Amino acid sequence: MTMLLQSKCRADFRLTNWLQSLTGVSRKRFNSDGTTGIAPAAVRSSEKRLSDLRADFIKPFSQFLTDNFYRKHTYLRISLTEKCNLRCRYCMPEEGVTLTRNDLLLTKDEVVKLAKLFVDQGVDKIRLTGGEPLIRSDVVDIVQRLKQESGVKTIGITTNGILLVRKLEALRRAGLDQLNVSLDTLVPPKFEFISRQRGWDKVMNGIELALRLGFDPVKINCVVMKGFNDDEICDFVALTEKKNLDVRFIEYMPFDGNKWNRDKIFSYRDMLKSVEERWPQIVRIADKQNDTSKGYKIPGAVGKFGFITSMTDNFCGSCNRLRITADGNLKVCLFGNAEVSLRDAVRARKTDEELLEIIGVAVKNKKKQHAGMITISQMENRQIGRAHV
Repeated sequence: MTMLLQSKCRADFRLTNWLQSLTGVSRKRFNSDGTTGIAPAAVRSSEKRLSDLRADFIKPFSQFLTDNFYRKHTYLRISLTEKCNLRCRYCMPEEGVTLTRNDLLLTKDEVVKLAKLFVDQGVDKIRLTGGEPLIRSDVVDIVQRLKQESGVKTIGITTNGILLVRKLEALRRAGLDQLNVSLDTLVPPKFEFISRQRGWDKVMNGIELALRLGFDPVKINCVVMKGFNDDEICDFVALTEKKNLDVRFIEYMPFDGNKWNRDKIFSYRDMLKSVEERWPQIVRIADKQNDTSKGYKIPGAVGKFGFITSMTDNFCGSCNRLRITADGNLKVCLFGNAEVSLRDAVRARKTDEELLEIIGVAVKNKKKQHAGMITISQMENRQIGRAHV
């Protein structure tokens, strides 16, 4: 026992010294008379930082957010609405979808409560999605409350961009950190065809505003469909030469009602080949942990681009994402049809411990990987919107 305690003390001492090197805190910097060249407030601030770092370092990750394949889920996507002001052909049937009654959707308080519960267990990034999240009238207040009350490190939004000019500055002030804009074409008539609505110029103006406001980078999500916009891949990549954009090309994916078929898929290998023919010198970027996009860059370019390869080269093994639908159901996989209602549990006044048990069971039931594009196309999997990608 004595040897174990001595070993623990030595490890604790080494950890403290390492964290002190990160924060610049060291008791040895104090003079013999008790004075120091460091202002007391700065010392207290650094010591608090040391304490926080040490707590984060030694705190085990939540068992409730760890699945049976040891994947730790640190990224939560919350849908704020099922509604959308576009009718994109690959995302939604022309007649739209059957909408849930408003009283069955998560309220603002419920969104914040659930977010805080997940953040307390280790989630450090939340992305607000839809439908189209900017349609929701209280979206700015939701961002502000999440930033102030949940303790989450990063808040992002995925939007079709139609309402960006109207709402982005307020969202930035409220604490929005990251922005993804869905845009599938740089040709206005094609935009109108694919979305069944006008508004291409509004999206482009919103992207320019985001760049001026300092979003670093502005991410653009582009679903590539063979015979529709595969000829625009290089046009999108060219935007990254002068602008701080991260263009992510997404393989066309099946959902209920989007008339998916395999012939429409333009694989990422075909996309990459198109880019290499124009820019043979492109370089592969080192991916961060849990990245879904395979990143590339033109040497000397301001921005970058990448490929989200859900269909031809899945990244299920490093998936760290969980999703909550607008009506409060937890989905552990975008392509899975299993859901569990957190809304009902919250409204039944379940305790946080009971909620975590429900979440933990769902996470433990997450499969090793999705079923593959052919099987997925034959499954019933209700439409939850392109913004969930």
